[in-house]
Amino acid sequence: MLIFGSTTKVFQLAMLNLICNFCGNPSAQALRKRVTKFTLFFIPLFPIAPSKHTLQCTFCGGTQEVSKENAEHLLASAGQAAPPQAPAQGGNPFAGQPQPGGQPGAQPMAQPYPQQGQPRQFG
Repeated sequence: MLIFGSTTKVFQLAMLNLICNFCGNPSAQALRKRVTKFTLFFIPLFPIAPSKHTLQCTFCGGTQEVSKENAEHLLASAGQAAPPQAPAQGGNPFAGQPQPGGQPGAQPMAQPYPQQGQPRQFG
C-alpha cells in the first residue's frame, strides 16, 4: 500500500509596517510564503506548485497576493532599517538620549505609584 498526497506549509517571513490597500490604515502586515509539497508516507519531498507570497493586514484581515520579486523587495527594504548600534567599549550607553522629563539634565519624573506602605500625596 502506497500512501501519498500533498501538504501545505505557511512560513511567516516578516512583519512590515505598511498602508493597507483594503482599509487604508497604516498597520502591521504579515508577509507569508505558502509552499505546497508532494508527500510520500507523510514525508514532504519536493514542491509541486510554485510558492505563493501574501500580505495580510493585522488591522482588517485583508489578504493580497504579491509576486516573488515584490516579496523579496519588501524583505530587502525591511532589512535596511539599521538595528541600534552597541556603544563603544567604556562608553556611556545612554549618551545622547533624552533624560526622563524631556530636557537634558531634568529631574527624574515622580513615581506614578507610591511605595508600599506610603500614602499617595497630591500636590
